[in-house]
Amino acid sequence: MHISKKNRTFALNMVLNYIWIGLILLAIVMGCVQFFAFGQSDIFSEILNSTFASAESGFKISIGLTGILSLWMGILTIGQQGGVVNTLSRGVAPFFRRIFPEIPAEHPVFGTMFMNIASNMLGLDNAATPIGLKAMTQLQEINADKTKASNAMIMFIVLGASGLTIIPTTIMAYRAQLGAANPADVFLPLLIATYFSTLAGLLACCVAQRIRIWDKVVLGVITLLTALVVLLLILAKRLPEETLSATSALLAAIILLGVISWFIIQATIRKVNVYEAFIDGAKEGFKTAIGIIPYLIAILVAVGMFRASGAMGLLEQGLAYLFSLVGINPDLSAAVPTAIMKPLSGSGARGLMIEAMTTHGADSLVGRLCCILQGTTDTTFYVLAVYFGSIGIKDTRHAVVCCLIADLIGVIAAFTVASIFFS
Repeated sequence: MHISKKNRTFALNMVLNYIWIGLILLAIVMGCVQFFAFGQSDIFSEILNSTFASAESGFKISIGLTGILSLWMGILTIGQQGGVVNTLSRGVAPFFRRIFPEIPAEHPVFGTMFMNIASNMLGLDNAATPIGLKAMTQLQEINADKTKASNAMIMFIVLGASGLTIIPTTIMAYRAQLGAANPADVFLPLLIATYFSTLAGLLACCVAQRIRIWDKVVLGVITLLTALVVLLLILAKRLPEETLSATSALLAAIILLGVISWFIIQATIRKVNVYEAFIDGAKEGFKTAIGIIPYLIAILVAVGMFRASGAMGLLEQGLAYLFSLVGINPDLSAAVPTAIMKPLSGSGARGLMIEAMTTHGADSLVGRLCCILQGTTDTTFYVLAVYFGSIGIKDTRHAVVCCLIADLIGVIAAFTVASIFFS
């Protein structure tokens, strides 16, 4: 029996509901402690004023996003209509046939899975989710046990939940809106961190499913990509800070402009009306920016109250102390709430990322690290609930463990590359 879309949405919203209620109630409790135990008479006024300031900030940020999201959604739509997703799908076909050995070679689900993962890589979230649900339905058709997740389902979900992203459109948009000198300066570190997250999830699944990692195609792809990422890290470690920042910005600009050129050229070759495609995508970007206003205000108000009460500061101080005990830069501790929130709630993590950039600065180490964390992995439990719930899977087997391994390695990688590039 399939779980209805309404029930899935209710269950997922309840997670964010408890987080939202918890932040507000903890803020009020902390305010009472500040008032009665420490005699801070103006604490309740500060908490109340933070709600007004956060609501105004959320609205201004959302409105400011309209131009940037319209731009990038327009460009991505050009690529989508130009067949870029299909091109990427054909490129990874030999590799995918080896990590999905249980699927018949010519089964149409390969094309659907390729399109889903390619859409995620390009930041086409609106296209990726319905395609992903279609892929799960096709995988269920060849699944022997309709209540138990197959190996192919788990591999597909883990690759999706690990969040491999080439173009972090929304993150760059938020950074631009919050005053980052170079909104794309997190592009390269984010790409490296999300690669390690995806690699960890892939290897965890390969081990659990006894897939031959030593196959020449699988090993060749992993070795080539890992060598490239390690080379980037070595160069980043050796370059002076000023040179590293300039080099990272240059590489990000070259890659992004190259992607834009590729999209336009391929769409032109396929006789797509590039201008109309851009306008169609820009309209979707505008709707997206307007649509997130209530959600962004809700989470920013709760987080703002939590910080105004002193609870966030207390949490950050405790984490900073723990970090210093183990020899880690204590400045990084302020990003831990975002790392913890991301597997549970995309909206919550986005609110914490924005709050961190607002408080510490978009170009601060913490602000940049939170952006990298936001883009390194997907919202794990959302992906698991929606994808498995859509086809009535009850036994998820090793899916949760593999997803959390990918999340953990992604967080470690994010902290590491942020320290290398920005400390």
